[in-house]
Amino acid sequence: MDIDRLPMRDFSNKGARIAFLDAGPHDGYPVLLIHGFASTAHVNWVFTGWVSTLNRAGYRVIALDNRGHGDSEKFHDPEHYTPELMASDSLALLEHLAIHRAHVMGYSMGARLSAFLALAAPELVTTLVFGGLGSGMTEGVGYWAPIAEALLAPSIDEVTDETGRAFRAFADQTKSDRLALAACIESSRKLISTSQLADLVMPTLVAVGTKDNIAGSAETLARQLPDARAFEIAGRDHMLAVGDKTYKAAVIDFLGEHAN
Repeated sequence: MDIDRLPMRDFSNKGARIAFLDAGPHDGYPVLLIHGFASTAHVNWVFTGWVSTLNRAGYRVIALDNRGHGDSEKFHDPEHYTPELMASDSLALLEHLAIHRAHVMGYSMGARLSAFLALAAPELVTTLVFGGLGSGMTEGVGYWAPIAEALLAPSIDEVTDETGRAFRAFADQTKSDRLALAACIESSRKLISTSQLADLVMPTLVAVGTKDNIAGSAETLARQLPDARAFEIAGRDHMLAVGDKTYKAAVIDFLGEHAN
């Protein structure tokens, strides 16, 4: 086994096989990590040092490969990728592991799924961390058709849209199922309403890179939540913010403030 990879297990939820990792002290307080679009638990959380950082701080880390991604089951029909259904995979994982309460952190699409999870089962969520998604949670994050077109193009050489090309290159790098990702992007972008934000009463940290042109404003989203603050990840864009050391330090401090 590659020294950088952690062992994955799997379980089933609503007809989908979901792969996950469970790392660190089992008596540590659980932190559930939900990765972003076209990524995986390893790419988003292991290779960036998040799992080791949280483990060193005493936390038990649970991270899944979202359906359509990584080692989890892949579907080519958009009906399998509604945010409610994708969030149910994370909820089912907590139930599978008999975890009754956890910190929940998502990045980009994972932040949106974290919000849907918290709306569905607020009693399970101690705190929320929305990484890589600010006001885009309610306002949308731009026109995604070029990304779907880039994923479906026969070759990256045919992709001219800058954002589409970046996501296609990332999908190729992670050896993703591009048909599954195209189906996912069609259905998973449902917005959270401002009235729904009022129901997210748990302490929340919103962290966005200052050079992120996808996520929207962290401060705007934080002001709309009942108990939230914003953290700007200095000098980082959407792709680089996730592994930033100042972001990690801010999250460790935030979780420490709300230890149970």
